[in-house]
Amino acid sequence: MHGTDTLPDILVGPLVRRISTTRLVMWLVATRPLTMTLVLRPGQHDAESIYLAHHHQCVAIGKRAFIHLIDIELETPLPCDERIEYDLQIETRQGSVQSLPEWAPWLCYEGADYPAFVIASRHHRLMHGSCRKPHHDSPDGLVRADSWLGDQQAAPTEWPAWLLMTGDQVYADDVAGPMLRAVHALIERLGLVDEQLEGATVDDSQALYDSPDSYYCRAALLPDFTSNAALRERFFGGVKKPVFTSANAHNHLMTLAEMLAMYCLVWSPVAWQAIAPTPPVLDEKDAELYRQEQKVIDTFVEGLPQCARLLAHLPSLMIFDDHDVTDDWNLTADWEQTAYGHPFSKRIIGNALVAYLLCQAWGNDPDKLNPLIHHAATLLGDGRQMLARAEQDGLIERLLRFQGWEFQIPGTPALIVLDTRTRRWRSERSPKRPSGLMDWEALMEMQQALMGAKSAVIISPAPMFGVKLIESIQKLFTAVGKPLVVDAENWMAHRGAANALLQIWQHSKTPGNYVILSGDVHYSFVYDIVVRHQRRAPHLWQITSSGIKNTFPKNLLNTFDRLNRWMYAPWSPLNWFTKRRKLSVHPRDPDRASAGERL
Repeated sequence: MHGTDTLPDILVGPLVRRISTTRLVMWLVATRPLTMTLVLRPGQHDAESIYLAHHHQCVAIGKRAFIHLIDIELETPLPCDERIEYDLQIETRQGSVQSLPEWAPWLCYEGADYPAFVIASRHHRLMHGSCRKPHHDSPDGLVRADSWLGDQQAAPTEWPAWLLMTGDQVYADDVAGPMLRAVHALIERLGLVDEQLEGATVDDSQALYDSPDSYYCRAALLPDFTSNAALRERFFGGVKKPVFTSANAHNHLMTLAEMLAMYCLVWSPVAWQAIAPTPPVLDEKDAELYRQEQKVIDTFVEGLPQCARLLAHLPSLMIFDDHDVTDDWNLTADWEQTAYGHPFSKRIIGNALVAYLLCQAWGNDPDKLNPLIHHAATLLGDGRQMLARAEQDGLIERLLRFQGWEFQIPGTPALIVLDTRTRRWRSERSPKRPSGLMDWEALMEMQQALMGAKSAVIISPAPMFGVKLIESIQKLFTAVGKPLVVDAENWMAHRGAANALLQIWQHSKTPGNYVILSGDVHYSFVYDIVVRHQRRAPHLWQITSSGIKNTFPKNLLNTFDRLNRWMYAPWSPLNWFTKRRKLSVHPRDPDRASAGERL
């Protein structure tokens, strides 16, 4: 493939996204507009072929890259709790028809002729996780999930109803050198869109890729560093202000093309087969780091066929967290004012949101997001090479104002997916203090959804009830004006948001049973939570997942765990100084943990 001019027809996917008995949504990336037919084989029922000419949308993201969303309203409902095989047939350039097992045999489990999905009659089992960093030297949880699902092929009722991706599906702000090199190789191979850059030290995306600072030195191109003194003089009056606060921003993704290429490379082995990146010219220190990262990236790529197979079988729902855009995204009002007040940092954030819209959010709720998709398609045109700057800024401005990333999935129990990033409750005490994760209006909308449900699963990227010791440390750093140092983002960090959330759980009209699924912190723990001294009080279980491919430092975690058990034991008077003292929080001990271990 490297030595020819041919590209595979389908580069990424298909990913099974939103499904029900009467609707199927799938997402994929192709190297050309496709003519497709979907063949469904539900159990013992007759196969049904659906010609997709009128059931899919196509958005060009480059000369040889097109995002397709298949969205089918079915006249005959599909059965629940049964394995439904499917074949996505494509018309080749030569006019023949190619079946999915021919163009992507790795998407089929051993012994199966085709991939399949199961429409669960109720949300009885869920698989969830967050934080998948390709160059973190740990196993990939999606590979493990694929292995588990492979063992359940004969038991469709055991399949999870949904795969919930609860944040940091990509790390736009923390990128390994070999991954960035692959991103640039894929951009060139596919002819992904170029753009003009205002407020940067380079004029456009091609100049950025060719810059000697493009690898391991991108911090010098961001608006908060010394080498950008001229930009600060122009935009900030010479005062150094933090814009991107990630400690690992030396390869921060910046252009829309880079963001889109990253999604292709973290979900598909085919994207890697289409390129042959070689190391850039680096100094000795960076070259050694590049070699170390390359080993981890190679292992990550080896697992991509299994990850792709999992995503082709389990319907997935996705919500962003900070690393999908940039570290500390909207953490404080001061951060927002600085980041959105500079045209280059605003463009970087906006590009990440456009990529999230196209690659993640679209499949969550196509009806709500189609107007934004149409706007994006107009900007991208029919594979145009250079984006119009004013039109791109217009779309970004619309996305930054958009309030509707959250969504709900009806069923038993209902799934309520929260946006805890773009509807922040800014601190009234100081713009440097952490904002509440959701503002009053967003919290009231959540309460309205809960009042109509006796049970629900709430997906909150960050834990609603965190580890008290760690929250106390974050509070201490906030008090001395350093919330960004410790990532002081928790539900209790903002007085108004914390009180509103606790009042929701204490309200007489929310007496049901609720499960809170979260991630973000890279370690797992489970809490049982009830309201003290209240009849008909809601019962909550919070289940926080460890990282899909990221971990908290083990020794530090053990220290925090031990200190937290001592300082905030049930008899400790320190509990009366916490905002959630009206709740009874009981941690569960992991089955395989050492004595007393809870994190």
